Parts: sequence; C-alpha cells; structure tokens
Amino acid sequence: MKAKDWQRILMPYHQAVDELLLKFNQLKDQKAQLGETSPIESVTGRVKSLSSILEKINKYHYDVDDVEEKIRDLAGIRIICQFVEDIYEVADMIYSRNNKDLTVFQVKNYLEGEDRSAFHSGEGHPKPSGYQSYHIIVKYPVFSSVGYREVFVEIQIRTLAMNFWAVVEHSLNYKYKAKLPEVIKKRLTKTASTVQSLDTEMSTIRDEILSAQKLFRMKSSTVNDIVDNIEMLRRLQRPELADEYNKEFNPQEDLIQLILLKREIESEVGHIKEMK
Repeated sequence: MKAKDWQRILMPYHQAVDELLLKFNQLKDQKAQLGETSPIESVTGRVKSLSSILEKINKYHYDVDDVEEKIRDLAGIRIICQFVEDIYEVADMIYSRNNKDLTVFQVKNYLEGEDRSAFHSGEGHPKPSGYQSYHIIVKYPVFSSVGYREVFVEIQIRTLAMNFWAVVEHSLNYKYKAKLPEVIKKRLTKTASTVQSLDTEMSTIRDEILSAQKLFRMKSSTVNDIVDNIEMLRRLQRPELADEYNKEFNPQEDLIQLILLKREIESEVGHIKEMK
C-alpha cells in the first residue's frame, strides 16, 4: 500500500483525535469556570505511526484490508486523573454521551476490584505485568474530506501514578523489544503494587486534598482580583491610593483578610467610577 493510501485511511483518525481532545478539554475548562474540581487532570491524543501499524500487522498476520476493523487503537486518547474515583467519573461522562456523539463499543477494565462506573463491566484486574488502566473503545463519527466514517478510538483513563508506571514499562519494552529480563519484570510488578498502594492512600485523604486545592484556587483568584483592582486605580488617575493599597497588600495574608481587602478596593474603584 502506498503512503498516500495510508494517509487517506488515517486522515479521519487524526480528525477524531482532534475533535475528542477539544471536547474533553472543554469539559475540563467548563468545570473550572464553574469553580468546580474537574476529574480530568490532562488529556493527550495520538494516531499510531505507520511503523507501529505495520509492526502490529506483521505480529498478528493481519490482512492490510482488515486493519481498521482489527486494530482498534489506531487512534488513542489518554485521560489522566488525580484519583481512582475520578477514573470512574470520567467513564460515566463518556457513558452519558453513548449513542449521542459516540458509541461505546467495548470496555477493558484493568483496575483492581469491582467496576464503579455506570458500565458495570464486572470485576477488574491489572494485567499480569501490573499494568493498570481503564480502557473504553468507542466508535466515533467523522465527517472528513474523504467522506463520512465511523472510526474506532481507544480512550485510556488512568491516574498520574498509573501513567508514570505505564510510560516507564512502555519504554523498557521498547528497549528490550518486549522481551524484558526476568529481574526487571519482577521489579516492575513490585512497583505496580506500590502504585496501587499510593492511589489507595491518596483516595483515603482525597477530601483533604480537594479542600486544600479549592482553598488555593480561591486565594489565587482573590490575589489576582486585588492586583487587577490596584491597577484599575492607576488607570483611574488615583496612583496615591493604588500605592497605599499596594503597601497594605500581602499575598501571603490569610484568605479572609485578602477577601476583605479585595472588597474594600472594589468599593473604592466603584465609588471613583461613579464620581466620574
């Protein structure tokens, strides 16, 4: 098959990745705009390289004409979360779109324990290597220059700790061409247990972490508002008042004190605007 033919085949997959990246990032940003904590920490996407596709074709002896049906991870989206609970929340977000802008085709649960999402895929188990992740294969409709297509996209959802382990394992498998020395296999399996323990511990203090993050966001927003209002006083030709508040302003101050200062400056700004 010529390079141009491959380009024609993969074009809808590139478009699917671009569109899904936009949608998931919008969901993440909209949560922030509402002052809520998003279960999505970050989102990345990719389409398999031609060399990876050909390698998989040779490995499993696929017919080139069957590539799109047999290889269901030609397009991939990876969603990183902070907590295991977030994984199931993201899974439910995807499920809520089922038969709307995508169709859930298959769920592969590599997390320990019962599936807590709306999928109810049953008992999950990490791979023998220790790999943990939650995979959802969807069919996604694409209207591209080559016409209408429904393409498979694999969505991987995992925690930061799971992702770190998976990236390291992938790099080692690439180096040793998937024939890892036994000693490295054992060490990877051991560290996978450590990752699981870390995620479990983080879940137990999740409320404290989320509360601290919310407090930080509130303080950061208040500090930014104070800085903006001090600058507004300068634009309103009140530099002496701006300097006075600037001296009083201490970003390390308690949140309550910062909120009170913010309200005082906003009141001054509003009063000056009314007088003009």
